[in-house]
Amino acid sequence: MEFDPARVLRASRLRIGPVRAMGVPSILIGVAGIILAAGFSRSMGTIAPMLPETLRELKTLIDAGRDTRTLKA
Repeated sequence: MEFDPARVLRASRLRIGPVRAMGVPSILIGVAGIILAAGFSRSMGTIAPMLPETLRELKTLIDAGRDTRTLKA
């Protein structure tokens, strides 16, 4: 079986909402999407242990802002 790059390029199409790409741009967009997904997954794996503490601190910050608002009124 022989590799036919022209056939692969003709068959490569990508459509996301109003955005359409054919050929090399569709392949590049697909590869970029895979790389972004891998990076996001890796960063979430790194951040996951700190997430509960971060959410607690965010809740405390929001509650402090609410208390300040009620004291002014």
